[in-house]
Amino acid sequence: GEKMKRDMDLIRKILFEIESKKPFEVIHNLSIEGYDKQEVAYHCEMLYQEGLIKNYYSGDCDNFDGVLFFRVQDLTWQGHDFLETIRQDTIWNKTKKTIAEKGLAITVGTIKTIATAFITAAAEGVANSIIKNGGQI
Repeated sequence: GEKMKRDMDLIRKILFEIESKKPFEVIHNLSIEGYDKQEVAYHCEMLYQEGLIKNYYSGDCDNFDGVLFFRVQDLTWQGHDFLETIRQDTIWNKTKKTIAEKGLAITVGTIKTIATAFITAAAEGVANSIIKNGGQI
């Protein structure tokens, strides 16, 4: 079959989707529009391995190439943290653009570092304007 590539947009969509569920809710065959089940399952398994989601379970059978079904559950503390840094579309788009322009490795660590830098810069901008206004927001 075709080589499975890591898709950070899909990872972000999966995290949002899991976040929107009730705590402790087991999600069967999480589906994301525009992606097939194998892609979503593969990325969920990676999120589990990276420690961003709490549970991942899949079932397959011998004569079927891939996953028949899979289940996921809950973001971990790290998962919530990571999603917070990439929540805003503007930050996410700037982060992706920076990674592409600089030719950086697309890892969770890199994304978090760059997104955090943009968030920090924005926060410093806000702080500076508050200070200029004599503490008034």
